[in-house]
Amino acid sequence: MTIRYEANPPKILPDVDTNESIKKFVEKIKIISKKCDAIHLTENVLGFQRVSPIEVGKIIKREIPDLPITVSLRVRDKSEKEILGFVDNCISIGFSGILILMGDPSQSNKEDSGQIPSSVVKRLKQQKVDSKIDLYLSISNKPNFSKIGKKVEANPKGFMTQVIQNIEQVQNLYDKLKGFSLIPILLYPSPKNETSAKFLNLDLAEYTQKFEELLNKTHAITGDVLLTSPSDFNGLNNFLEKRSN
Repeated sequence: MTIRYEANPPKILPDVDTNESIKKFVEKIKIISKKCDAIHLTENVLGFQRVSPIEVGKIIKREIPDLPITVSLRVRDKSEKEILGFVDNCISIGFSGILILMGDPSQSNKEDSGQIPSSVVKRLKQQKVDSKIDLYLSISNKPNFSKIGKKVEANPKGFMTQVIQNIEQVQNLYDKLKGFSLIPILLYPSPKNETSAKFLNLDLAEYTQKFEELLNKTHAITGDVLLTSPSDFNGLNNFLEKRSN
């Protein structure tokens, strides 16, 4: 049974000390890692330039050696050589898995590389990379199953979902993706995460009311859940603390 925490490494901003931002970020991970089983590091969410998950992951692994870490790898703006370098770094640091995804368009207008996540997984599997680290692909919370053939054929270890809206979505994904690990993402409902909820078309009032039940039922079905709370670290940390008591 696994509860993961999704962590966005700090943005790189012209008027902010990046080293100080990294230090604060690692301290937060130390705090929340006592209440969850693993963390997932994202890469350049929404295309904004952020500190590399490789860089912060290396520090976290040194500070908390037993904490399992999965990481996102954007292929949209990476060459085949850059992808392989990223994967080699993940293996040498000791990460447990990589979520290979297209990623949002770059805010710096970097040209798309033409890499496709399912093809990248296939290629890495041909190179036997999956014997050293788990490979995941992303999936919609309500996919058209007749159109995800390439993702299924790539045969990743499993799938991480978009943010789940209800338990029916979890059950449907679980039933249709037998043989794959399934890691549903749930958004921690809080007023501070209202912008994210609106972006995802979530009714925050209803989601808040049913959240704990949704989390428990999802966990019971899949045994693995990834919690995201982009604008409310303290709220989620307090919620997890109450759950562990």
